[in-house]
Amino acid sequence: MNSSDFKLQDSQNAEPFAGPEHRPRSLAELGMRQTVLEDLALKTLYLAGPISVLELSQQMRLGFDLTNELFSRMRTDMLCHVTGMIGNIPAIAITSQGRARALELLSQNQYAGPAPVSLENYVTLVRRQSMRNMVVHRADVERAFAHLVIDSNTLSQFGTALNSGAAIFLHGPPGVGKSAAAETMARVLAEDAVWVPYAVEVDGQIIVVYDPAIHKRVEEPKLEMTDERWVRCHRPSVLVGGELTVEMMDLQFNPSTRFYVGPVQMKANNGALIIDDFGRQRLRPEELLNRWVVPLDRGIDFLTLAGGRKIEIPFEMLVVFATNINPETLVDAAFLRRIQTKIKLGACSDEQFHEIFRRVAAQQQLEVDPGVVDNLISVIRGTLNQELRACYPRDLVSQVCWAARFEDRKPRLDRAALMAAVDTYFLSS
Repeated sequence: MNSSDFKLQDSQNAEPFAGPEHRPRSLAELGMRQTVLEDLALKTLYLAGPISVLELSQQMRLGFDLTNELFSRMRTDMLCHVTGMIGNIPAIAITSQGRARALELLSQNQYAGPAPVSLENYVTLVRRQSMRNMVVHRADVERAFAHLVIDSNTLSQFGTALNSGAAIFLHGPPGVGKSAAAETMARVLAEDAVWVPYAVEVDGQIIVVYDPAIHKRVEEPKLEMTDERWVRCHRPSVLVGGELTVEMMDLQFNPSTRFYVGPVQMKANNGALIIDDFGRQRLRPEELLNRWVVPLDRGIDFLTLAGGRKIEIPFEMLVVFATNINPETLVDAAFLRRIQTKIKLGACSDEQFHEIFRRVAAQQQLEVDPGVVDNLISVIRGTLNQELRACYPRDLVSQVCWAARFEDRKPRLDRAALMAAVDTYFLSS
């Protein structure tokens, strides 16, 4: 991405948004009301205690010249004063008048982190970083899925789905690798990098977006002239399962701190959102789908602030619905039409089962006789009347290793050990 790509004219200033690769040189370039930054600087100074202007700039993630301009305004209003010099940089402290004003501000909003970006700039950049602009090649998919045993046709389906940037329905019985496939697709996307803001400001309200548990920083040399209100991260991946509720899909307002945390889909923007075990959430499938009909169709979502005002944000992510329930019993035909990519993962072939078993055994530094695996296949298919599933090798080898640990001996993948594992693992009829 080139800085020349970002050309949104902000309604509150005459300067264009140049993008995170350009460090703002003036308060006008920041694209938000000056009072928001002045209030944030005063709260930061109150909470941090006496600090230098340079330390204030580092905490606010603003350039020194910008922070010095904020300091000058606070000093003029007698909200802070100079206590000395560190080299040629002023050391400052809050005044009693500033302390009273800071306490008033903190009662309204306790956010005192890095300076936010404007909603307009956030929307612009998310659109610019859309996954629909990515090109994923077969080599990328084959490299990412090398740890899984998947046939060429299914790999092609995954590659097509990734290039679509649209929603995907992964379905099939339990234990065939749906979750692993979904997470691997997210890793393909994570090879690319995007900018994520620490926070977004809307009419004086703060929405925290950056989440270190989700947004993984790109390890690269720090660029000198970047806007440090943005973090360079791998494309994010958010995984939610049965714990997903309607509330998690809207702004999370903390009544104590009085600022917002972005919902799961906002944190997943420009990345992947995986709905695992779809159909087993605490909310009904139709509730979730009705909530996201417009976002999936039009790429926009509407979030509600505490006062009732709705804001529009981009819905730019790969949404993966993974389920072991028949999709036709979960959702109606109209919604299935909106999810144009539907990939079914089924039982393993004998050859795939052998290869998975070989890899699992190698990970445990164990040897396995192909004849023993053939016998296992016969038992699963014949005696137990089960289809071969990708999870069985891992689960059965784990059973063998646990039993050996209990008996204080080295594990062996022979017929007796595997049959004992089968007796423990499968329900007896």
